[in-house]
Amino acid sequence: MIITDTHTHLYSEAFDGDRKEMMQRAVDAGVQRFFIPAIDSTYTQSMLDLEKEYPENVFLMMGLHPTHVKENYKEELVQVEEWLSKRKFYAVGEIGIDLYWDKTFLKQQQDAFVYQIRLAKKHGLPIVIHCRESFDEIFEILEQEKGDGLFGIFHCFTGTLEQAHQAISYGMKLGIGGVATYKNGKIDQFLDQIDLEHIVLETDSPYLAPVPYRGKRNESAYISKVLEKLSDIYGKSIEEIASVTTKNSQKVFDI
Repeated sequence: MIITDTHTHLYSEAFDGDRKEMMQRAVDAGVQRFFIPAIDSTYTQSMLDLEKEYPENVFLMMGLHPTHVKENYKEELVQVEEWLSKRKFYAVGEIGIDLYWDKTFLKQQQDAFVYQIRLAKKHGLPIVIHCRESFDEIFEILEQEKGDGLFGIFHCFTGTLEQAHQAISYGMKLGIGGVATYKNGKIDQFLDQIDLEHIVLETDSPYLAPVPYRGKRNESAYISKVLEKLSDIYGKSIEEIASVTTKNSQKVFDI
Protein backbone atom coordinates (compact mmCIF):
# COMPACT_ATOMS: atom_id res chain seq x y z
CA MET A 1 0.00 0.00 0.00
CA ILE A 2 1.46 3.34 -1.10
CA ILE A 3 0.19 6.46 0.66
CA THR A 4 0.89 9.89 -0.80
CA ASP A 5 1.07 13.07 1.25
CA THR A 6 0.48 15.74 -1.39
CA HIS A 7 1.21 18.68 0.91
CA THR A 8 3.70 18.64 3.78
CA HIS A 9 6.24 21.23 4.97
CA LEU A 10 8.89 18.72 6.02
CA TYR A 11 11.61 21.40 5.96
CA SER A 12 9.79 23.38 8.69
CA GLU A 13 11.74 24.45 11.75
CA ALA A 14 9.17 22.48 13.75
CA PHE A 15 10.98 19.30 12.68
CA ASP A 16 14.56 20.45 13.25
CA GLY A 17 14.86 18.42 16.44
CA ASP A 18 13.68 15.05 15.11
CA ARG A 19 13.34 15.17 11.32
CA LYS A 20 14.93 11.76 10.68
CA GLU A 21 12.73 10.06 13.26
CA MET A 22 9.63 11.86 11.94
CA MET A 23 10.40 10.74 8.38
CA GLN A 24 10.91 7.16 9.54
CA ARG A 25 7.56 7.16 11.33
CA ALA A 26 5.90 8.30 8.10
CA VAL A 27 7.62 5.63 6.00
CA ASP A 28 6.70 3.00 8.61
CA ALA A 29 3.07 4.17 8.28
CA GLY A 30 3.20 3.52 4.53
CA VAL A 31 3.81 7.05 3.27
CA GLN A 32 6.24 6.78 0.37
CA ARG A 33 5.67 10.02 -1.52
CA PHE A 34 5.93 13.52 -0.03
CA PHE A 35 5.13 16.63 -2.08
CA ILE A 36 6.74 19.74 -0.63
CA PRO A 37 5.18 23.20 -1.13
CA ALA A 38 7.31 26.33 -1.17
CA ILE A 39 6.77 29.40 1.00
CA ASP A 40 9.38 31.94 -0.10
CA SER A 41 13.05 32.10 -1.08
CA THR A 42 14.30 31.84 2.51
CA TYR A 43 13.21 28.18 2.56
CA THR A 44 14.55 27.11 -0.84
CA GLN A 45 17.87 25.75 0.41
CA SER A 46 16.15 23.75 3.15
CA MET A 47 13.87 22.22 0.53
CA LEU A 48 16.83 21.29 -1.69
CA ASP A 49 18.64 19.75 1.28
CA LEU A 50 15.58 17.66 2.10
CA GLU A 51 15.33 16.43 -1.48
CA LYS A 52 19.02 15.51 -1.46
CA GLU A 53 18.55 13.44 1.69
CA TYR A 54 15.39 11.66 0.46
CA PRO A 55 15.70 11.67 -3.36
CA GLU A 56 13.31 8.72 -3.85
CA ASN A 57 10.54 10.12 -1.67
CA VAL A 58 10.58 13.92 -1.76
CA PHE A 59 9.19 15.97 -4.65
CA LEU A 60 9.49 19.75 -4.62
CA MET A 61 7.18 22.58 -5.67
CA MET A 62 8.20 26.17 -6.31
CA GLY A 63 6.14 29.27 -5.58
CA LEU A 64 5.41 32.23 -3.34
CA HIS A 65 2.93 31.64 -0.51
CA PRO A 66 0.24 34.35 -0.31
CA THR A 67 0.97 35.20 3.34
CA HIS A 68 4.53 35.98 2.26
CA VAL A 69 3.47 38.40 -0.48
CA LYS A 70 4.90 41.67 0.85
CA GLU A 71 6.51 44.83 -0.55
CA ASN A 72 9.26 42.74 -2.17
CA TYR A 73 6.92 40.25 -3.84
CA LYS A 74 8.13 41.03 -7.35
CA GLU A 75 11.69 40.15 -6.36
CA GLU A 76 10.38 36.88 -4.93
CA LEU A 77 8.50 36.13 -8.15
CA VAL A 78 11.70 36.66 -10.15
CA GLN A 79 13.34 33.97 -8.05
CA VAL A 80 10.37 31.63 -8.53
CA GLU A 81 10.64 32.11 -12.29
CA GLU A 82 14.41 31.58 -12.28
CA TRP A 83 14.13 28.34 -10.32
CA LEU A 84 11.38 26.99 -12.57
CA SER A 85 13.56 27.63 -15.60
CA LYS A 86 16.65 25.84 -14.30
CA ARG A 87 15.46 22.55 -12.74
CA LYS A 88 12.56 20.17 -12.33
CA PHE A 89 9.69 20.98 -9.98
CA TYR A 90 6.39 19.10 -9.75
CA ALA A 91 4.01 22.02 -9.22
CA VAL A 92 3.80 25.76 -8.73
CA GLY A 93 2.72 26.14 -5.15
CA GLU A 94 1.59 26.91 -2.78
CA ILE A 95 0.00 29.97 -4.28
CA GLY A 96 -3.30 31.76 -3.83
CA ILE A 97 -4.95 34.34 -1.59
CA ASP A 98 -5.13 34.52 2.21
CA LEU A 99 -7.35 37.16 3.80
CA TYR A 100 -7.44 35.66 7.29
CA TRP A 101 -4.39 37.36 8.76
CA ASP A 102 -4.07 40.54 6.74
CA LYS A 103 -5.88 42.19 3.81
CA THR A 104 -3.19 44.86 3.30
CA PHE A 105 -1.61 43.14 0.32
CA LEU A 106 -4.75 41.81 -1.39
CA LYS A 107 -3.93 43.48 -4.72
CA GLN A 108 -0.38 42.15 -4.60
CA GLN A 109 -1.64 38.67 -3.67
CA GLN A 110 -3.98 38.74 -6.65
CA ASP A 111 -1.17 39.85 -8.96
CA ALA A 112 1.17 37.16 -7.63
CA PHE A 113 -1.50 34.48 -7.98
CA VAL A 114 -2.22 35.32 -11.61
CA TYR A 115 1.48 35.61 -12.43
CA GLN A 116 2.25 32.20 -10.94
CA ILE A 117 -0.74 30.52 -12.63
CA ARG A 118 0.68 31.74 -15.94
CA LEU A 119 4.14 30.48 -15.01
CA ALA A 120 2.61 27.08 -14.30
CA LYS A 121 0.89 27.07 -17.69
CA LYS A 122 4.14 28.05 -19.38
CA HIS A 123 5.94 25.10 -17.79
CA GLY A 124 3.05 22.65 -18.09
CA LEU A 125 2.79 22.29 -14.32
CA PRO A 126 -0.14 21.99 -11.90
CA ILE A 127 -0.84 24.69 -9.35
CA VAL A 128 -1.43 24.07 -5.65
CA ILE A 129 -3.85 26.61 -4.23
CA HIS A 130 -3.88 28.10 -0.73
CA CYS A 131 -7.29 29.64 0.03
CA ARG A 132 -8.23 31.15 3.37
CA GLU A 133 -11.32 33.32 3.65
CA SER A 134 -10.91 34.07 -0.05
CA PHE A 135 -13.07 31.67 -2.09
CA ASP A 136 -14.69 34.49 -4.08
CA GLU A 137 -11.36 36.11 -4.89
CA ILE A 138 -9.78 32.76 -5.83
CA PHE A 139 -12.69 31.71 -8.03
CA GLU A 140 -12.73 35.08 -9.78
CA ILE A 141 -9.14 34.50 -10.91
CA LEU A 142 -9.68 30.83 -11.78
CA GLU A 143 -12.65 31.84 -13.93
CA GLN A 144 -10.39 34.28 -15.73
CA GLU A 145 -7.61 31.71 -16.19
CA LYS A 146 -9.67 28.56 -16.79
CA GLY A 147 -9.15 26.28 -19.77
CA ASP A 148 -6.25 24.34 -21.22
CA GLY A 149 -3.27 24.28 -18.91
CA LEU A 150 -5.12 25.10 -15.70
CA PHE A 151 -5.14 22.15 -13.31
CA GLY A 152 -3.88 21.19 -9.89
CA ILE A 153 -4.94 20.83 -6.26
CA PHE A 154 -7.16 22.98 -4.06
CA HIS A 155 -5.06 22.46 -0.95
CA CYS A 156 -6.75 22.05 2.45
CA PHE A 157 -10.22 22.32 0.98
CA THR A 158 -12.67 23.65 3.60
CA GLY A 159 -15.50 24.96 1.47
CA THR A 160 -19.08 23.91 0.80
CA LEU A 161 -20.34 21.20 -1.56
CA GLU A 162 -21.10 23.89 -4.14
CA GLN A 163 -17.59 25.34 -3.81
CA ALA A 164 -16.15 21.82 -4.12
CA HIS A 165 -17.92 21.32 -7.44
CA GLN A 166 -16.77 24.74 -8.59
CA ALA A 167 -13.13 23.98 -7.73
CA ILE A 168 -13.36 20.65 -9.57
CA SER A 169 -14.83 22.43 -12.62
CA TYR A 170 -11.56 24.38 -12.90
CA GLY A 171 -9.50 21.17 -13.09
CA MET A 172 -8.67 20.96 -9.40
CA LYS A 173 -8.45 17.94 -7.13
CA LEU A 174 -9.47 18.57 -3.52
CA GLY A 175 -6.70 18.23 -0.94
CA ILE A 176 -8.23 16.58 2.12
CA GLY A 177 -6.41 16.47 5.45
CA GLY A 178 -6.95 16.77 9.18
CA VAL A 179 -9.96 19.10 8.87
CA ALA A 180 -12.02 16.11 7.69
CA THR A 181 -11.62 14.61 11.17
CA TYR A 182 -12.81 17.72 13.07
CA LYS A 183 -16.31 17.85 14.54
CA ASN A 184 -16.73 21.38 13.18
CA GLY A 185 -14.87 20.69 9.94
CA LYS A 186 -18.15 20.23 8.01
CA ILE A 187 -16.60 18.76 4.86
CA ASP A 188 -17.13 15.23 6.24
CA GLN A 189 -20.88 15.88 5.87
CA PHE A 190 -20.78 15.99 2.06
CA LEU A 191 -17.53 14.39 0.92
CA ASP A 192 -19.33 11.17 0.01
CA GLN A 193 -21.13 13.22 -2.68
CA ILE A 194 -17.76 13.94 -4.33
CA ASP A 195 -16.35 11.11 -6.43
CA LEU A 196 -13.13 9.77 -4.95
CA GLU A 197 -11.36 10.44 -8.27
CA HIS A 198 -11.36 14.13 -7.30
CA ILE A 199 -9.66 13.63 -3.91
CA VAL A 200 -6.01 13.60 -2.83
CA LEU A 201 -4.64 13.22 0.70
CA GLU A 202 -2.48 15.69 2.56
CA THR A 203 -1.36 16.63 6.06
CA ASP A 204 -0.08 20.22 5.75
CA SER A 205 2.42 19.22 8.42
CA PRO A 206 3.30 20.68 10.87
CA TYR A 207 -0.16 22.32 10.82
CA LEU A 208 -3.74 21.03 11.11
CA ALA A 209 -3.10 17.75 12.91
CA PRO A 210 -6.03 15.34 12.70
CA VAL A 211 -8.00 14.04 15.66
CA PRO A 212 -6.76 12.70 18.11
CA TYR A 213 -3.65 14.89 17.67
CA ARG A 214 -5.50 18.16 17.06
CA GLY A 215 -3.66 21.10 18.57
CA LYS A 216 -0.32 19.29 18.48
CA ARG A 217 2.39 19.31 15.84
CA ASN A 218 1.24 17.47 12.74
CA GLU A 219 3.45 15.04 10.84
CA SER A 220 3.07 12.94 7.73
CA ALA A 221 2.56 9.69 9.65
CA TYR A 222 -0.74 11.09 10.91
CA ILE A 223 -2.18 10.87 7.41
CA SER A 224 -3.30 7.41 8.55
CA LYS A 225 -6.04 9.15 10.57
CA VAL A 226 -7.25 10.96 7.45
CA LEU A 227 -7.28 7.64 5.61
CA GLU A 228 -9.36 6.06 8.35
CA LYS A 229 -11.86 8.94 8.22
CA LEU A 230 -12.22 8.75 4.44
CA SER A 231 -12.62 4.98 4.68
CA ASP A 232 -15.60 5.60 6.98
CA ILE A 233 -17.04 8.36 4.79
CA TYR A 234 -16.80 6.44 1.52
CA GLY A 235 -17.41 2.97 2.90
CA LYS A 236 -14.27 1.69 1.20
CA SER A 237 -11.18 -0.02 2.57
CA ILE A 238 -8.17 2.00 3.67
CA GLU A 239 -6.18 0.22 0.96
CA GLU A 240 -8.59 1.34 -1.76
CA ILE A 241 -8.63 4.93 -0.51
CA ALA A 242 -4.81 4.95 -0.48
CA SER A 243 -4.64 3.43 -3.96
CA VAL A 244 -7.15 5.75 -5.62
CA THR A 245 -5.81 8.93 -4.01
CA THR A 246 -2.23 8.00 -4.91
CA LYS A 247 -3.28 7.43 -8.54
CA ASN A 248 -5.03 10.80 -8.47
CA SER A 249 -1.82 12.45 -7.26
CA GLN A 250 0.14 10.71 -10.02
CA LYS A 251 -2.18 12.25 -12.60
CA VAL A 252 -1.72 15.73 -11.13
CA PHE A 253 2.03 15.63 -10.64
CA ASP A 254 2.79 13.41 -13.66
CA ILE A 255 4.84 10.95 -11.63
